[in-house]
Amino acid sequence: MLLAFDIGNTNIHLGLWDNAHWRLSWRARTVADKMPDEYGVLVQNFLNSAKIDFSAVTGIIIGSVVPPLTPSFHELVVRYFQHEPLILTSKINVGMKIDIDQPEQAGADRIANAAAVVALHGGGPAIVVDFGTATNFDVVSAEHNYIGGAIAPGIGVAHDGLVQRAARLHKVEIEPPPNAVGRNTIHAMQSGIFWGYIGLVEGILTRIKASLNAPHAQVIATGGLAPLFNQHTTMIDKIVPELTLDGLRVIYELNRKA
Repeated sequence: MLLAFDIGNTNIHLGLWDNAHWRLSWRARTVADKMPDEYGVLVQNFLNSAKIDFSAVTGIIIGSVVPPLTPSFHELVVRYFQHEPLILTSKINVGMKIDIDQPEQAGADRIANAAAVVALHGGGPAIVVDFGTATNFDVVSAEHNYIGGAIAPGIGVAHDGLVQRAARLHKVEIEPPPNAVGRNTIHAMQSGIFWGYIGLVEGILTRIKASLNAPHAQVIATGGLAPLFNQHTTMIDKIVPELTLDGLRVIYELNRKA
């Protein structure tokens, strides 16, 4: 069984791949200063809940965009699993060319998403929209290379920033209001935040497609809010909830065989 760690700024996504499917998929809150043993206990509890022993895990890959946690999880894996994990960087085989100015700066999640598109979803031209702490737009070219994209503040970050900077505004549910014209403060905020974010997504996708000269480039969405946004735009072709984990798995297999 393969254990994959997708370490993000807000959540850590753990997946256990077994017999051609994700047998288990969990999320835990990211705490950058938590010790390896603290995360070790958490991982042990996850495995115990499925009656799986550490010894059943035969391979491990780590994709991290939180630098302080990368060595912590490396230590965790070596101590608890007695394995040397594969750590995703731009220097290993990812199944495609990372064709950007500074490949070493590409986030592990962005590389994994693009690798999954190339290996499992027909390649490019394609655009991944990953709704997380940031909303990443990652582009795979017609030649199946990762060529960059765009990074926007996530809708939660935008919402929090507005509330923090405006004394009379308070948190609201992130959902579309009854009407685009808000007749009270809550609905006005929801209109600006939600429909404004739909406009951001559609606008960036339109410009990326124009830049690629590929009006029919497929758009794949992932991340927790992808289903909500998908209900209110026609520009998303499909949702793949485990896209990042799939990319980590693909990259692990490429390097294991090598």
